[in-house]
Amino acid sequence: MNMTRVLSFLQMARYKKTELVEEDISSVSSIQLNEGVSTTTTHIRYHTGISVWGSRSHLEKCLLVLVASLLLIVVVLTALLSASPGFTPSPAIPSQCNFSDDNFESMCLTDTCVYTASEMARSIDKTVDPCDDFYAYACNGWIKNNPIPDGKSMWSIFGKIELQNQLIVKNILEKMDIDKVKSKAEQKARIYYDACMDANETIEALGGAPLQEIIRKIGGWNISNSGFNVQKFDFQAILQNLQNGYNLGGLFNWAVGEDDKSSSKHVIIIDQGGLNLPTRDNYLNKTSHKKILDAYLEFMTKISVLLGGNETHAKEQMSLVIDFETELANITIPAENRRDEELLYMNMTVTELEVMAPFLRWQDFFNDAFRRVNKKISNKDKVVVYASDYLKKLSRVVAKFMETDKGKNTMNNYFVWQAAKSLSPYLSKAFRDAAKILRKAIFGSEGGEELWRYCVTDTNNAIGFAVGAMFVREVFHGPSKPQAEEMIEGLRTAFKRNLKNLAWMDSETREAAILKADAISDMIGFPDYILNPQELDKQYSDLKVEPNKYFQNNIMVNFHALRKNLERLDQPVNRTRWGMTPTTVNAYYTPTKNQIVFPAGILQIPFYDGRNPRSINYGAIGVVMGHELTHAFDDQGREYDRNGNLNQWWNNKTTNQFKLRTACIRDQYSNYTLEGTKLNGKQSLGENIADNGGLKAAFNAYLDYTKNALKNETLPGLNFTHRQLFFVSFAQVWCSSMTKEASTLMIEKDDHSAPRYRVIGSLTNLPEFSREFNCSLGSKMNPVKKCEVW
Repeated sequence: MNMTRVLSFLQMARYKKTELVEEDISSVSSIQLNEGVSTTTTHIRYHTGISVWGSRSHLEKCLLVLVASLLLIVVVLTALLSASPGFTPSPAIPSQCNFSDDNFESMCLTDTCVYTASEMARSIDKTVDPCDDFYAYACNGWIKNNPIPDGKSMWSIFGKIELQNQLIVKNILEKMDIDKVKSKAEQKARIYYDACMDANETIEALGGAPLQEIIRKIGGWNISNSGFNVQKFDFQAILQNLQNGYNLGGLFNWAVGEDDKSSSKHVIIIDQGGLNLPTRDNYLNKTSHKKILDAYLEFMTKISVLLGGNETHAKEQMSLVIDFETELANITIPAENRRDEELLYMNMTVTELEVMAPFLRWQDFFNDAFRRVNKKISNKDKVVVYASDYLKKLSRVVAKFMETDKGKNTMNNYFVWQAAKSLSPYLSKAFRDAAKILRKAIFGSEGGEELWRYCVTDTNNAIGFAVGAMFVREVFHGPSKPQAEEMIEGLRTAFKRNLKNLAWMDSETREAAILKADAISDMIGFPDYILNPQELDKQYSDLKVEPNKYFQNNIMVNFHALRKNLERLDQPVNRTRWGMTPTTVNAYYTPTKNQIVFPAGILQIPFYDGRNPRSINYGAIGVVMGHELTHAFDDQGREYDRNGNLNQWWNNKTTNQFKLRTACIRDQYSNYTLEGTKLNGKQSLGENIADNGGLKAAFNAYLDYTKNALKNETLPGLNFTHRQLFFVSFAQVWCSSMTKEASTLMIEKDDHSAPRYRVIGSLTNLPEFSREFNCSLGSKMNPVKKCEVW
């Protein structure tokens, strides 16, 4: 949710063309680890016909229950014995049939429920005591039945749904009659996708020529003998060319975003940036990351050679670029030390910025960008800086390298490498394959998904809301939206009620917190405008996309994203603007809007299906909703008031009590280990607070629902109570596997804890879980010491 996350989305905008260019958000899932797609998954929809249940006699109902249960047992056991011998969950037939309507109506026998029950049974490992390791109990079967696909480093429920969504989008795009589509934006999506698929092999024929042309335009490169002259090296010009001309990165990140202290306004925001490996530790801990650094150098050298360079010379020059990036890593502030928004925020004039960071003529830099939207920046205009120490030190680093021709040459190589690294994926196969060795070192997998999956993802990144319109029309039907809204209201009520039970909060802060909870707005499914062709077309009116011009289309998309972002300066904040496209399998909270958002992509089985028992839905999507709601009150979200403004609205005594409780969470997660390495409980603090608070709020909301429910269904063939199903459902959406390399990266980079500890950490802190599964006090899942914030 902090500015590191904001500008990580900016980097995605520049390197992957996504439209997420300024959202300050906290998401529920670790999207940065989903580096590739490699397997085909068939999307199966489950439809329930008109029910004839009510016309049956009591005897017929009882017999049908028994027959259905026996059939389910046969299906489940057959699947288990064939797919994973050794795992023997024991679905149970109802012990008696007393011919009571309540008894029959409490069991859901729709095709959706039978499927859900079967999937749950296949995932459970009955050889594990749920009071010893609930994650293993709930997920070992899933892990055994779902090995990591070739080419991927992580496999999870999120990944499976994402693949299903991609298949849906592929079918829509390929079946589209482009001449009959009313929306020009959707036509552009199809043209972009076709250009990516490259049926005419235009991309292969061009090779590296499109990128070589850009390198010549930005001043040349000595590695490829493309006209670089060190005596004419212009630091300001090349930086402006990269960032303002091609919307690429380098040295720092900047964008137009919402002002944290005046959230109804847009302002220029500047933060640290410039590293090309995932973490600063990749550069600074050279011993443990030698494999990654070696692979990075090999990747850089291969791209250089493909662009016309000599291998030996290129390797020497790229080694110096890595040294330069290491200097940047040395002055980069670690993410765990950047969690206090109030301390990071600095509002200053452009003149003050030039005094603080004189390595750049900032007014000229901004005016070079804003001339594209006919705006002008004065030296008195305000900017918000989140990395003042970094920018001060960066000025000294730049000054040192500008002292010698060798230093200037290295900086030029660094800038050209930004373009080469960012744009090479849009060139021929040889360029895309060059990255495999680096992906293998970082993620433990070479990637290499099927071309159509890559192109679906890339089209969604480029023209995501046009793709979203097609996706929504295809799959997002029925009562999903009102049912989701009903669940959110129930969670809000449960969360507010719990605030009144927290003795550590003073009454004034508690009342303000209740007002903030009431003010949290929600957006579900998709923005309404995308189903209006005229309104959707406005979003992409200045985007030019042409057949058989994949590389150039990418350049145009980059420029489109930059222009859209620059236009926001001096414009009021649109509080209904989405930061994720509808197909996204994720959810998020935006503190400056005090808003939670749930795209259509995540509102499907196993997270949500209106035909499943509510215990399943509350345990899955309900906890996700509670997670995002709790982000409004985590260690960073709590700094924003109900209007989305950063200010100190808490009583000091309550703030101190809050910090004591969050320290307990921090220490708890810091003691967990993954692949022999301890988690970083400080870095993941906000997400862990949200996980714990979301689970508690969702469980209490589910209990509230059961009080007035006309029927409270359970699943057939599973020997679980309704409440136990809630916890199993919660745990199983986090079932996942990952390579050792991906695990290491998650610990070093991700704000979220590893899936295993998202389950174990939250459940061990919730007494209600231990009561439902009869875990004795002192058992691993019911420790004596528990942490509680919300």
